[in-house]
Amino acid sequence: MPIVELNNVWKTYRMGHLLLHALQGANLTLEAGDMIAIMRPSGSGKSTLLNLLGCLDRPTLGAYKLGGRDVSTLDDDELSEVRASHIGFIFQSYNLIPQLNVVENIEIPLYYKGVSERESYERAVHLARRVGLGERLRHVPTELSGGERQRVGIARALANSPLIVLADEPTGNLDTATGRQILDMLYELNQEGVTLVVVTHDPNVAATAHRTYNMADGRLDISNS
Repeated sequence: MPIVELNNVWKTYRMGHLLLHALQGANLTLEAGDMIAIMRPSGSGKSTLLNLLGCLDRPTLGAYKLGGRDVSTLDDDELSEVRASHIGFIFQSYNLIPQLNVVENIEIPLYYKGVSERESYERAVHLARRVGLGERLRHVPTELSGGERQRVGIARALANSPLIVLADEPTGNLDTATGRQILDMLYELNQEGVTLVVVTHDPNVAATAHRTYNMADGRLDISNS
């Protein structure tokens, strides 16, 4: 069973008397362990696509199945439950809570999932060590480098054992060498079976993926390169 199935998905916004088609007939199928890259120019519709894949929004037309479940028509509470249980997010700007240390930031998805305090802590420590932060458990974000902050973000995205991880420009705020380290880490995680969707403008990032899609004007097309 595919992890992700987008079937002729449209997302349309009304702006006064005008209709803006942010997504136009998107089709996408991901199997477990896939890693795809979505190349995009500014204003291409990638934010809309990520919002739909991340169950932050619903399509206007078409169907979205996640893990075999049609999530297209779920209400806000149901979508929130799906996000907490099945989706991991990695952000360009890290989105860490500055008052929380490494372990506490990683624990956030587990809190929303209702995991016990002890189990949550043990899993967060395990993931911190998995991404090379075993010596930084009690450090807050301001005490970490950009690469270390992104490692926290990756560990947090894995905390709820998601069906899919969505990475939005995960190396965008990093220098070339640190970005390469993060990209290598994502590749290793994918080799271990993590299903990844990476949105990027960097062809070096896209080259790591199994397949690359181009996104422009709300259309999603497989790259021929």
